[in-house]
Amino acid sequence: MSDFRVTDDNQVSETVETGITEGGRNGAFRDVLSKDHARRGKPPVHFADLTDDERIAKAKELGLPKFRVRQLANHYYGHFDADAGNFTDFPAGKRDEVAREFFPTLIREVTRQVADDGQTIKTLWELFDGSKIESVLMRYPNRTTLCISSQVGCGMGCPFCATGQLGLTRNMSTGEILEQVRIAAAMMERGEVAGGPGRLSNVVFMGMGEPMGNYRAIVSAVRQISAMPPEGFGISARNITVSTVGVVPGIRRLAQEGMPVRLAVSLHAPNNALRDELVPMNRRFNVDEVLDAAHDYYLASKRRVSIEYALMRGINDQEVHARQLANRLNHYGDNWAHVNPIPLNPIEGSKWTASKPEDERRFLEILHNAGITATLRDTRGQDIDGACGQLAAKTNNA
Repeated sequence: MSDFRVTDDNQVSETVETGITEGGRNGAFRDVLSKDHARRGKPPVHFADLTDDERIAKAKELGLPKFRVRQLANHYYGHFDADAGNFTDFPAGKRDEVAREFFPTLIREVTRQVADDGQTIKTLWELFDGSKIESVLMRYPNRTTLCISSQVGCGMGCPFCATGQLGLTRNMSTGEILEQVRIAAAMMERGEVAGGPGRLSNVVFMGMGEPMGNYRAIVSAVRQISAMPPEGFGISARNITVSTVGVVPGIRRLAQEGMPVRLAVSLHAPNNALRDELVPMNRRFNVDEVLDAAHDYYLASKRRVSIEYALMRGINDQEVHARQLANRLNHYGDNWAHVNPIPLNPIEGSKWTASKPEDERRFLEILHNAGITATLRDTRGQDIDGACGQLAAKTNNA
């Protein structure tokens, strides 16, 4: 499997996938690699990793006719079931073989933490190689959102983010990404989240990792999440959000995919001097380049871009910062962005802390007065380290 990387002239080129994210080879920025980063064996190939033709070919190897592939897809996407032992419409003598060849176990629940009166659930997963990742399922009155991981750790190195302090271990496979979605959808259907049975309606790629560093897998995952059963889980692409710290080639490539997903840009600072400190990737793609690409995404997709902005006391939350941000966004002359100021969620040992409430209010007031749509983000799951920037895959926290 190949992926793309950025060359010195900022062009996208094909290369063998290494698990190293954008900017890892060139420019001032270097990925922060964890001590466990190494070339690892690839995850077992799962049904979700295969094209339809590949599924049919594998089924033929097992002596199964083509229509059996559609049955498998209906079980997986339509009923959120990957246990072939339950497939009563399948030949009993083939179920074990189907389980082994199409549905290997990719993620295993280690621990589950519950907050917000049972409406927020953070799950720690162990992958095939012992790596650990987390996902967070959040139920609201009018929707249920799953925050999923796309990498083991993260190489972006943002100093205020727990995941960024882990460094990057490896990319996740499409199957590993989709299994988080399937299991959450099944949990909702079975009524395992407070409020009774329901439906998973939204998916955000805002968990562990930089999604643009694992581009092919996340695009494949988005297509399968949004396709209707039996090709996918039937969650509208308009209810899927892909986040990035500002990997410009990834933003521009996503704009060409024709998928109406929402783009979220983790900006966190309105000027380059400050953003260089808070978001190391800014040394590779600066504020102007990131916002230009994000605005072009808006023009291509007709979807407003979310600007994520973690408010840090005395660092980026003052009136001057709000005015700089408003000026940056209004430069483009259209109502193209929705700012989500986020009260910084504390992480252990960090010098960064949340803004004062009065500074949060003033920041929002300045944006609103400048005609910028802005909403202070809800901090769900903070008490179980499940909020934005807190995911660290710690077994001893669970």
